[in-house]
Amino acid sequence: MKINPRSFSALLLALAAVVGTPARAHGDVRPLHGGIVQQVQDLDFELVPQADGAILYLRDHEQPLASAGVRGRLSVLNGSYRAEAELQPAGENRLRVSGVKLDKGARAVATLSGVQGKTLTVRFVVK
Repeated sequence: MKINPRSFSALLLALAAVVGTPARAHGDVRPLHGGIVQQVQDLDFELVPQADGAILYLRDHEQPLASAGVRGRLSVLNGSYRAEAELQPAGENRLRVSGVKLDKGARAVATLSGVQGKTLTVRFVVK
């Protein structure tokens, strides 16, 4: 079977375009509030450090996810600093925590229950 060089080139170009294009379905989520974004079970969580604590935004496929009924705790570890505090509902898709410091290099773990009927653990590293 003889293949036309032009057809072969077009086929290679099309194949390169398909293979070389990264999937953007759910792996390229940007922070909407200047925080750190993590994904767990197709849900997006954005942790935004503040002077007196933090706000955790909840999203499902880039749409706000209601925080009503969601409970949780945020644990923070940074060197010898350790703190843990309750996350409180703070609006449509937000949870707020007070009394923790999220300095550069801190590791935070949010343990959440009631997120679409599930219990989730979300890990963050403050950059």
